[in-house]
Amino acid sequence: MFLGTHYPRLDDKGRLTLPAKFRDELAGGLMVTKGQDHCLYVFPRAEFEQMARKVAEAPFTNEAVRAYQRYLFAGTDEQRPDGQGRVLIAPELRRYAGLTKECVVVGAFTRMEIWDAAAWQTYLDEHEDSYAEAREEVLPGVF
Repeated sequence: MFLGTHYPRLDDKGRLTLPAKFRDELAGGLMVTKGQDHCLYVFPRAEFEQMARKVAEAPFTNEAVRAYQRYLFAGTDEQRPDGQGRVLIAPELRRYAGLTKECVVVGAFTRMEIWDAAAWQTYLDEHEDSYAEAREEVLPGVF
């Protein structure tokens, strides 16, 4: 389970040091892919495989399904953390997410998200009120 907010830096080689508390779960390999909102999603390999199977089972006769499948699978990079817990973020993924040196890693339960620090702050500023107003339509039966 991935929780919390962490503030690693991207090094000159495009590597990001994973938060220490997430490393054991990701030691067997991870998948970095383009996420919504111009961030990156990081899944443990097994979690990604489960999600990918569901996406692959969607009817490829549907044009929107084919487009989503292509975008997801073409934009995914498999990585294994090095001995210091670093992973290389591919140049295309860095470009997509607008990553600079200052990054934010956000735990999102089954995945991590990697954001450029400025983009994350903008996202928080834009969505704080809607989070505070979350009601039954967002999380049925919770409130």
